[in-house]
Amino acid sequence: MGFARTCAVTLVGVEGVVVEVQADLEPGVAAFTLVGLPDKSLTESRDRVRAAVVNSGGEWPQKKLTVGLSPASVPKAGSGFDIAVACAVLGAAERIDPRVLADLVMIGELGLDGRVRPVRGILPAVLAAADAGYEQVVVPECSAAEASLVPGVSVLGIRSLRQLIAVLTDEPVPEETEEPPGPEPLLAGLRAPGTGADIGMHAGGAQDHGHDLADVVGQRSARTAVEVAAAGGHHLFLEGPPGAGKTMLAERLPSILPPLDRQASLEVTAVHSVAGLLPPGKPLIDTAPYCAPHHSATMQALVGGGPGTARPGAVSLSHQGVLFLDETPEFSSRALDALRQPLEAGHVVIARSAGVVRFPARFLMVLAANPCPCGRFSQTNDQCDCPPSAIRRYQARLSGPLLDRVDLRVEVDRVTRTELTAAGVRGETTATVADRVRAARDRAATRLTGTPWRSNSEIPGRELRSRWRAAPGAMDDAERSLERGVLTARGLDRVLRVAWTVADLAGHDRPDATDVALALQLRTGVPRGVPMAIGAAV
Repeated sequence: MGFARTCAVTLVGVEGVVVEVQADLEPGVAAFTLVGLPDKSLTESRDRVRAAVVNSGGEWPQKKLTVGLSPASVPKAGSGFDIAVACAVLGAAERIDPRVLADLVMIGELGLDGRVRPVRGILPAVLAAADAGYEQVVVPECSAAEASLVPGVSVLGIRSLRQLIAVLTDEPVPEETEEPPGPEPLLAGLRAPGTGADIGMHAGGAQDHGHDLADVVGQRSARTAVEVAAAGGHHLFLEGPPGAGKTMLAERLPSILPPLDRQASLEVTAVHSVAGLLPPGKPLIDTAPYCAPHHSATMQALVGGGPGTARPGAVSLSHQGVLFLDETPEFSSRALDALRQPLEAGHVVIARSAGVVRFPARFLMVLAANPCPCGRFSQTNDQCDCPPSAIRRYQARLSGPLLDRVDLRVEVDRVTRTELTAAGVRGETTATVADRVRAARDRAATRLTGTPWRSNSEIPGRELRSRWRAAPGAMDDAERSLERGVLTARGLDRVLRVAWTVADLAGHDRPDATDVALALQLRTGVPRGVPMAIGAAV
């Protein structure tokens, strides 16, 4: 009789649960039983592990073999248990000293030839191991950089099971040939369907594509709204005719956001690791992600879910970044209304019969829409051919409760011939605006020191009204708008949040009447007699 144990990690959303992998050998007819609520891919590890051990020069024990995954009540999924199962079996067969295995956490899939393949979710898995007190982890060599992001953990990166056996038994470590240049077969299949190419995901933000705000012609009001949105993390709705620059503005928004701090970087990287979307050669994402799903995206593609194991959706892939919904009225109303809860809570909870999964979802949402089906409706011209009933139906596709959660609503005007052909006239560059945004965020961070909030958009309304009041009389106009029904109670709180962001950009200690007037103008679209610009003239 032989017994050995080691550890692996199963993921529930982006949170890991350490699982003890136990192997027991007893005399009897040769059989391999795997218990502990494994899913289909984990059940198939029996064949993968047997072939990998034999092809790595090991001898498969011809006894009754039982492998248990504890705690047995937690569902386990994925192929990341293969290394742990193989080593536990070899420990029970006394090929490896069982005492060496007891304090190790092993994560990785085995090929039939014994090579170690990467799996999704290395970072959250190693974080869970570190939280449980483990100090040594074994991962595929190509994932070692990602695992090393966790402090206090010693990482061993391996290419094959033969190498791991040699390390654990103090034998000479065999050399394994490197994969030839080109597409990496070990990374094949890591991208989950519906989580990457289909939703316009750019993990590094728009900075990688050379987008600059100076490319946007005119649009003084919209540029101001984009700057305020970036400085305070406020949701933005851009409405205007086709070709006015709505998409250009949204694509340039991530480039003026400040770099992610360490905690935010780990959160974003963990989500992308679970989804299999980490950029090659970049284990840590330190810039704001940008996600732009097509308007045919389903509710599951936006908020997460899907058959089997729930996967993060667009709202989680844009966590700490920008979610851009172009042609918003073309999205299904069911998918749009599903955004209301994560917009308020900053996370999304997906309930399944097998359990509940929670993904982070604190993102900056940008909506873009035409004013009517033909796109030419405006208060200043009569070129629109749409009947009034069609315009009303088109605009009604965006529900009131969803729009009430949007802080900034700006009309993007058609670019004039003079603006387009003017020589030598350009707006402010991304670098200039990004400096102001960073300074405003620093002012807000200083003010919010000692609180759980990082930006103005996260502060609850009751805290705003009690701890961070505007200047005396500054909110009179906004309160009258509440009485007339122009603003809801939530809308009034959002106006105060935006006013604080405007004050931070302008360098004021607290919002004055001008700051609140600009916030009201950005919220309602009604002119308040204040200039639509902050900082240097555009």
